[in-house]
Amino acid sequence: VKTMGNLIKVLTRDIDNNGGNFFLDFENAQPSQSETEVWEKVNQVLTEAQLILEDLQSYRGAGEEIRQAIQSPGVEKVQEKAWSAVVPLVVKLKTFYEFTQKLESSLLCLLDILTSSGSTPTQHLEQKQALARQFAHILHFTLRFDELKMTNPAIQNDFSYYRRTISRMRINNLAVRNEVNNELANRMSLFYASATPMLKTLSDVTTKFVSDNPDVPIENTTDCLSTMASVCKVMLDTPEYRSRFTSEETVLFCLRVMVGVIILYDHVHPAGAFVKTSNIDMKGCIRVLKEQPPSSVEGLLNALRYTTKHLNDETTSKQIKTMLQQN
Repeated sequence: VKTMGNLIKVLTRDIDNNGGNFFLDFENAQPSQSETEVWEKVNQVLTEAQLILEDLQSYRGAGEEIRQAIQSPGVEKVQEKAWSAVVPLVVKLKTFYEFTQKLESSLLCLLDILTSSGSTPTQHLEQKQALARQFAHILHFTLRFDELKMTNPAIQNDFSYYRRTISRMRINNLAVRNEVNNELANRMSLFYASATPMLKTLSDVTTKFVSDNPDVPIENTTDCLSTMASVCKVMLDTPEYRSRFTSEETVLFCLRVMVGVIILYDHVHPAGAFVKTSNIDMKGCIRVLKEQPPSSVEGLLNALRYTTKHLNDETTSKQIKTMLQQN
């Protein structure tokens, strides 16, 4: 799963219309000397991201212990058993939550470089393929995290049990309070209440990046995002490239990256991703998603339905809204 199938080289029409074509190598792009420092910093975060996904994937929750504790409110032993099952889980949820800060700073680093003036978005993506690849990996992590979280009700169940218990516990359990005090618990609660917490985090960061850098034209950011969306769509849509994918995981990787950049674009671009004048072929992207097995893309379609900003605008065509309606 960690590697992305064989070398993927993608030929896409040059968005800058200067007649050239370029390859985007999501698989093996290595950093040039000037990229190394940032690449290594981001790489540490991506290594940790992999561990977080493994942790989240094996997250089983304390449903049974909690149920018994609720059924036997007076039995001290049962209460203690539930509490000691929930505490390590909440510490894990805290780790996931705190990881978002590392992810944010990595994303900001990459946006800074990929949107700097002096080169077009296409040139940036072409010349800094190793960093573009890391950007793709951040989006892949984000959507995978949200898919796993969305399908695991235990997370919110465990956390709300923890909060209820802590508020009525007379014993001031200091060890735990130090781990997750009230203020942190409030922030975590807001984070996990979102259907797609990681995507929301990245959308907020990207929006803030644009407003904090008024000297960087907004097109630098939106064109970078729409170019990546086009690259992914071309990869998925063209049998010639599709045939180079050695595993389904690679297909999923591209789908997640495509959906991720669409959502960021929709948050950053004043008119959003769904208007006719958008640089993203939304109908084409949704069609590519709907051609996949429903089980593997339901989470991604939900992310488009619930995490975008402009889907329900009047400017969104009826056809797109119909395509995204739940069957």
